[in-house]
Amino acid sequence: MATDGLNIINSFDEIESLALTEKDNGGIFFVPSFTGLGAPYWDQYARGTFWGLNMGTTNGHIARATLEAIALRSADVIKAMEADLDVKISEVKVDGAILNNTMLQFQADILRVPVIQPEITEMTMLGTAYLAGLAVGYWENIEELKNQRTASNIFYSKITPEEVDHLLKYWKKAIERSKSWLDPLD
Repeated sequence: MATDGLNIINSFDEIESLALTEKDNGGIFFVPSFTGLGAPYWDQYARGTFWGLNMGTTNGHIARATLEAIALRSADVIKAMEADLDVKISEVKVDGAILNNTMLQFQADILRVPVIQPEITEMTMLGTAYLAGLAVGYWENIEELKNQRTASNIFYSKITPEEVDHLLKYWKKAIERSKSWLDPLD
């Protein structure tokens, strides 16, 4: 059973191996705005788009662009939070079942801060268990829990600031072209 209507990807596990068939995104940028763009753009009329497709585009480029889009959208929100709070984030701790090394490396590259992947990927469920344990006295305090989180991997940026600027230039261009795709009356 395919996970997308185009039948390019058969499973979430396949995305990373497909993305690794290419060294980069081949100039392809994907804007994942299937129901509009949320923070920090707030455009309900934006729609999902691929930009930069050409005769050399492969399924690997599309898979890589899709993983990169997740990291780029996350970076957009993190940068907006930094601006709103007037802080600079020094590291990003991630969790979730769909995380993969290619996406996390790209996240570290774009943000230029370490991205820390935990051993346990479902931190939301673990957080619930921690709260229950605190409530019944299994743990005495939050300090006991701070040492519970262990990293399985830490990703550091491997690209130059100029490479980041180049990628962000095209990302911003793709975002702008995806905005207001629909007319308000559609």
